[in-house]
Amino acid sequence: MTDMVLLGDEAVALGAVHAGLTAAYAYPGTPSTEILEYLVRYEKAHGAPKAAWCTNEKTAYEAALGVSFAGRRTMTSMKHVGLNVAADPFMNSAIVSINGGLVVVVADDPGMHSSQNEQDTRYYADFARIVCLEPANQQEAYEMTREAFDLSERFHIPVLIRIVTRLAHSRAVVRVRDARPQQPVRKASEPSSWILLPANARKQWHDLLARQPTFLEWSEASPFNHLRLNEDRRDLGVITTGIGRNYYLENLDELGFQPSHLHIGAYPAPVELVRRLVGHVGRVLVLEEGYPFVERMLRGIVSPDLEILGKESGHVPPDGELTPDIVRRSLGLKARKGLDAPDITLPNRPPQLCVGCPHADSFDAIKLALAGFATPVVTSDIGCYTLGALPPYSAVESCVCMGASVGMAKGASDAGLRPAVALIGDSTFLHSGVTPLMDAVAADTDMTLIILDNETTAMTGGQPTILPPTRIEKLVLGLGVAPAHCHVITAHHRHTEANREIMRKEIEHTGLSVIIAVRECIETLKSKKKA
Repeated sequence: MTDMVLLGDEAVALGAVHAGLTAAYAYPGTPSTEILEYLVRYEKAHGAPKAAWCTNEKTAYEAALGVSFAGRRTMTSMKHVGLNVAADPFMNSAIVSINGGLVVVVADDPGMHSSQNEQDTRYYADFARIVCLEPANQQEAYEMTREAFDLSERFHIPVLIRIVTRLAHSRAVVRVRDARPQQPVRKASEPSSWILLPANARKQWHDLLARQPTFLEWSEASPFNHLRLNEDRRDLGVITTGIGRNYYLENLDELGFQPSHLHIGAYPAPVELVRRLVGHVGRVLVLEEGYPFVERMLRGIVSPDLEILGKESGHVPPDGELTPDIVRRSLGLKARKGLDAPDITLPNRPPQLCVGCPHADSFDAIKLALAGFATPVVTSDIGCYTLGALPPYSAVESCVCMGASVGMAKGASDAGLRPAVALIGDSTFLHSGVTPLMDAVAADTDMTLIILDNETTAMTGGQPTILPPTRIEKLVLGLGVAPAHCHVITAHHRHTEANREIMRKEIEHTGLSVIIAVRECIETLKSKKKA
């Protein structure tokens, strides 16, 4: 065994390698990005396993399914909203008979440090009726990932690992074990189970439902779920999940006694262990990150006389991350007194575009081009350019999900708002912007799409864009955009006036137009010069 200092994301990645991983696929998304980044570096250093960025989470998931079909171990990783994009193959893969182990790692972002919402991926695992593992620390992230491949092949289902931002992006010592070899190619023995025609799908769905008691039996005995009863105290029991256990244990010494404690790290939730706990105590406190998933389950299986404390009772905040101080309050402990600090005024540091960012020059040209219009609408997408909503630009009015800017501009135009302008980055356009552009092409919608092409996925650290700028123009033309109304411009302040003229002309054009504003991200350019 060897000790290594690893991020939670890196512990997941190395656990997969040591489980015999053949290939991993992902689309970058904070806080999951470092999983595949680690594997990309590992592949460069060792020649295997294969690690590849994909167009979006759905294509990544489908590539992983192909590896599994071939009998080899595979992993796909994404942030929580990325699973919305991959939901179609994810849900359907639950009822094929998984061949090579398939592990899905999803990083939730409670507190919304870099996300649009706080959705809890445990609901997706429950929705799909599959097994979910939730590590509490980096060591468990490593161990659970190794075991997840075994479980996937044992139960013939994808196994989901749910981590959260605080675990993904913190480091700890991890004791790692010997690596297993990759498995040989071995096609699925029952290909019909992968053909989800209704007749097959009904059988597969029935089989999955029939295996639920087996999953629960495994969960009840899993070492990742453990119950400790205090025979001397019956007033309080505590249920922790994931990293909530760390915050609980951090405060335990000051509580003066040890409540009966159930920790849940594996799902389906162990119902019998829960019943043993709640049958032993008069009230129970639930400490979990994300939604009140376990708390709501409790309300469905225990006596209404049992007092349940948690997010829905108001004893734990319903949103944001758990912290040691939040857990202190929920346990009835006094707040810790911090150090007295002198009165100081910290400078306000709002998020802003990097100095020299090409998007800033595009915003200047767009605002000039829209001058004089009474009711313009500018929809935006997710990326660095979302910062265009803030002063001094105040140039965009929406940000909902990947690719939404294109469809929303179409809808706004259909509703009568003129001019309708959509902004989207190059990577995001390829991720989810192409299909809504097809709708706009089909209808020749009166709107202008501006693709801000900085030749990278900048917001997550500079991962490569799937297609270079020259291919994006060809793609746009191939969809049917009129060549006379498709322009490639250089996003630089030296060209602001020329760019304004092109934008104004296309905004005034009645019909669809596309402008691709190209200049490399200033940060990736700096990195190349340093290399």
